[in-house]
Formats: sequence, C-alpha cells, structure tokens
Amino acid sequence: MPTAVAVTGSDLVLPSPDRHTPGAVPLGAATGAPLAESLAELHALLEQHGWLIVLHSTATDPEAIRRVRTARAALEADRVTLVGLDLPPLGLALVALQLRQLSVCDFTPGVLASAARLLAHYVHAGAVLGSLARLDRVPVPLGSHARSRLPGTQYAVQAHPEPRLVKAVPGAELPGPDFATRLYLAHGDRPSTWLGETLARTWQVQSVTEVPLPKDSVAWWGTGKLTEFAAGIPDISVLYQLVSSVRRERCRWCGLEFLGDRCGFCGAPLAPPALRAPAATREPRRALGRESGREPGRETPRAPSRDLPAARRAAAALPHAGARPDPGLPGPPGELGPVAPSGTRPQPTASSGTKPQPTAPSGTPPPDRPDPRDRPAPPDHPGSPHPPYR
Repeated sequence: MPTAVAVTGSDLVLPSPDRHTPGAVPLGAATGAPLAESLAELHALLEQHGWLIVLHSTATDPEAIRRVRTARAALEADRVTLVGLDLPPLGLALVALQLRQLSVCDFTPGVLASAARLLAHYVHAGAVLGSLARLDRVPVPLGSHARSRLPGTQYAVQAHPEPRLVKAVPGAELPGPDFATRLYLAHGDRPSTWLGETLARTWQVQSVTEVPLPKDSVAWWGTGKLTEFAAGIPDISVLYQLVSSVRRERCRWCGLEFLGDRCGFCGAPLAPPALRAPAATREPRRALGRESGREPGRETPRAPSRDLPAARRAAAALPHAGARPDPGLPGPPGELGPVAPSGTRPQPTASSGTKPQPTAPSGTPPPDRPDPRDRPAPPDHPGSPHPPYR
C-alpha cells in the first residue's frame, strides 16, 4: 500500500485528478476527536499503509498539533511524521494533492516526506481580498491599507513564493510561474472575476478548478470577503522528474532516505561534509577487524609477549626490559617460581656461584636453617641492565 497522506481537516482534501490517485485522510486527532478514537484511527492507518505523513500549516491551531503528537507518542509510532508548511490553506491542500499523486510511485517514505518542502517552492498561492485591515501575513503599504476601506475596492495578494500586492483591476499582473500549472479557486463572500479574466490568461494556466473555501482561510487572510487561489504543477510525470532529480541522502539516525538538509521523519540534520564520504571508501575500514586483516594462506605472526601473564606482558613492553637469561634467577615480587617435588629441596644452578649441597637421606631431620643475613647475595648478571631483585 502507498504511504498515507493526512491533513488536519476534510476541507483540505482536493478532488483526485484521476482514479489512480489515493485520497487524503482527514485526521481525527487534529479535529478534536477523543483520544481512544484517535489512537484507533492512527493504529489502523499504520497497519494498512505502514507510514503516515501529516501535513499541516504553520498557522494551524497548536492544540490540534499537540493532539496528533500525543496520539503518536501514546502508540510509540516512529513511522508517523508531521510536516509543517508556511502556505495558505488552499496552497497546503494543493501540496497534499501532489504528495498523494507521488505516493503511488516508487519513492520511499523518507523521500516523500521531505519532498513536501520541495513541492511547496513551486506553488503560487494568494487571494483577492476586499479588505486589508486585518492582513498580517503580507507587508501592506499604508496607502493601500487606507484605500482598501473604500467600497468596491479589491486587492490581489500573492503570499507565496514571493509576497506581492496589486490592485485587482484589468491590466494588473502578479509574477507568475514559468511552467504549466492548474489553477484552483475557492470563493468566499465576495467572488472575484479578475482571477478568471486576467490572472488565468497572464499565467497561461492549463485549466481552472473551483473548490470549496477551506475554513481556515478566513482567519489566515483576515477577512471573509475573498477569493483564494493556488496554482501548481498538475502532471505527475513532471512531479516525478522534479523529485527524482534531487540528490538523496541517508539519515544517520533512522536510516531513511531524504531530500534537502534534514530527515523528513526524525528531523535529524544532514551530516557534515566530512562524515558524508562515499560508502565505497568507508566499507574497507569497517571490514578490517581482528581477523579480516590477515592475508589468505598466511598466518599472522603472534607476538611472544602475548603468551606471558599480564604482569610479565607489561614488563616486556618497557623499553629497558630485556630477556631473562637464566630461569633460575628469582622473578619479580609476587611471581611464583618453579615448585620443587615433595620431599626434595631445590637445587641451585651453576650460575649462582655456590656448590650443590648433598640431599639428606629420607627420614633424616633437616639441619638448622642458616641465618638469612649470613647468606651471600647473588652477583649481578652481566647481561641485565639493572641489578637482580633481592
């Protein structure tokens, strides 16, 4: 099943241009549904589609967005993302329609979610207003603000991609797209004929479609005396080529593909250039392990110090440490020497400089132990750079 595209209200669902385009989902969690119903709806969408992209305007009520986030957190669902766009309501509905068209293509969910911001750059959205008194989305000159109070005066306002304001009279023009578009119109309390007679002709749109006015449009534009419009690319093949031409990156946090400078699902930013080396140069370093560094048919020589105890390995690694020439010399403190068999006494070696003592026969009591202070000290060994342990 294709990735599901959800919006925050049923008024943002534009009609599908063909039978292959799936419909958008008006998310109940954003419209004030009880938490239990929101959880059941979200769980059913994930079971059916696997991934869910929720589009909303940056001017949407924060309480609605908080309810969606609460439902997502309750389900611990990392396959749900919220994408906010700074577009008028009708422009947001147009981007949702384009994502629905692309959802049947072979794009991954991460690419589809991050493509929403890319598609928004190619949407021209605005409105013809009968009053500019409460418009705060677009800079309004003081003269235009005062003249808009005159009866019958209308102004054409373009909010995206570039704010622009002109008086809606024959011959007035707004900067339009240089590619083929379809124009959507949503009439309010004061319909305008300037859009169909002037704007559609200057923009050379392919077709004009009238849709109901979204309920958030009045609050977004500051008046109900308006006709909202939005123009975008209608051809799915052009949309596919547009998204496919952008370089894809791999998210270092969730592993999904994305476009642009941040992941569309987890929001992780793009890795610095030093960490974005090609995979072919990183694989050999990851493949080299303790055993993979050996050449076939050749055994890696084993360091002699690896066969020693831990204390002796540390001593052998010192620069002044040398090989012990005679195992009969005493070792470092705390190291055990060779153990003599039961009933026998250890025999001194020839290098010690003393004569061997005869072993007492079995059953004869051992002689008195000499005083350790009377025992002669062993001579320094000529091959050792330091005196032996005493």
